[in-house]
Amino acid sequence: MLTPLTHRNLLWSALLAASVALLILLFAGLLAQMRPVSMHDLHLGAGEKLKCVSYAPYHRPGQTPLDPDTRIEREQIAADLAALAEITRCVRLYSVSQGLEHVPELARPLGLQVLLGAWIGYDVSANAAELERAITLANDNADVVRALIVGNEVLLRRERTPAEMQALIRDAKARTQVPVTYADVWEFWTRHDELAAEVDFVTVHILPFWEDEPVDIDHALTHVADIRRQVGIHFGTKPVLIGETGWPSAGRQREQSRPSLVNQARYIREFVHQAQQEGWDYNIIEAIDQPWKRRLEGTVGGHWGLLEAGSLHPKFALAGAVAERESLFGPIGGALLGGLIACLLAATGRRTRCLRVSALTACGAVGGVISVLHWEHAHLAYRDALEWSVLGGIAALAGLLPLVLARWHGEPIPDTASAARSLWRAERMRSKAPSVGLLRGLFLFAAAVAALLLWVDPRYRDFPTWLYLAPALVFGVIGWWRSRITIAERTCAAVIVIGVIARWLSEPANPQAIAWLSCGLALAAPVLALRSHEHQQG
Repeated sequence: MLTPLTHRNLLWSALLAASVALLILLFAGLLAQMRPVSMHDLHLGAGEKLKCVSYAPYHRPGQTPLDPDTRIEREQIAADLAALAEITRCVRLYSVSQGLEHVPELARPLGLQVLLGAWIGYDVSANAAELERAITLANDNADVVRALIVGNEVLLRRERTPAEMQALIRDAKARTQVPVTYADVWEFWTRHDELAAEVDFVTVHILPFWEDEPVDIDHALTHVADIRRQVGIHFGTKPVLIGETGWPSAGRQREQSRPSLVNQARYIREFVHQAQQEGWDYNIIEAIDQPWKRRLEGTVGGHWGLLEAGSLHPKFALAGAVAERESLFGPIGGALLGGLIACLLAATGRRTRCLRVSALTACGAVGGVISVLHWEHAHLAYRDALEWSVLGGIAALAGLLPLVLARWHGEPIPDTASAARSLWRAERMRSKAPSVGLLRGLFLFAAAVAALLLWVDPRYRDFPTWLYLAPALVFGVIGWWRSRITIAERTCAAVIVIGVIARWLSEPANPQAIAWLSCGLALAAPVLALRSHEHQQG
């Protein structure tokens, strides 16, 4: 039978090995992100620009079209359009309210054309008012307005019937001086092809990322070409505009479809090249990142733009290799700071063992790296003060957990077996300290809620691996060995295990799902694996 001291040394050895392995894995992934990736170059200049990009002005803090009182100032729209005129010949709008009615007159001196959009939804009276404004604006600016788009994905959202859309389109066409179309995903256009008789051209959305069966970036352009060919054949001589296509730079991976800056750059650059070769008419979604869309589509919804929100800086170059990450300064700094603090806390006892200090130093370094990576993710994902306070609070506690562990085990380890047994008994009582027990219960409960939500409603939810990776390391290796486990903790652990396995089974090749599976099992499986008498005897 192992003595308490030998048992403890085995645990410290396991924590050291797991921490070092995780550090190696994390930095290997970060180094891979530093590698420049070559792709097709686009040389926009000498009059060569993107054909059209979707424009919405709600990219500054607090701006959202979901608030009916929002109104974007004319000066901001003018600055946005001036930046876009450098890269495109056209902008597509989705509404003509909240300041967007200024776009045609501001676009004229910049040489920009406008695909003017009238937003159609549930509210019949609001639809009538919106369409009236759009028709008037189109007629007053017929030299700038390339076409009027009556409704966007209305059939997809099931907010109006095909017959109702036919009537709206027919009314707009009878009263406007510019071409009229309707925009929807390609499947709904082919299902309701009776609309084609009412429009001047068909506007289809082809988004490989959002397909029911997500498409890998390696096959995305082949998929677009196949769909474009099918649509062209289906509608015969009717002109076709690819009204939306693009790729997100951040957010939740959908099976094979991975959001990333490199993948976004690759998709845009290769799509535009192929569109030029094939003679496709197209519009890219979208001009500027839209943080407000995270409320509707999760993190991924806010990161489809070619330009950064607020600053309007290009997110990637149109020529040359592109890397996912420019620097490792933050993660390296986090590792050094976390490791240093944990080392100082672990070494504050007489006759401190090197093994224990080494293990806690490595664990602290892991916590520091994870804290930095979570901070980066939070800036992309968190939408409001509630998420910053709740999820940020969990992240802060997770980052502090290795440091709490260093202080919790801060007593010197005696040399004699007799003294070790005395310390063992004393620490068994201290192991019931509220700080560690509360942290353990909190992480289990929070992770159980996250696993359940991601299991039943996964489409727009990120995998919360960065939140629970440090707790999974600490509690998965060393956190259960001396303390009583409650029924509530076992229940939460069971929910976690079931949730992460179910989520992984739905997308087994998704690396984000695999990471969440590994994290959840490391955090929860030890709770279910221990026998009840082990809880009592420590």
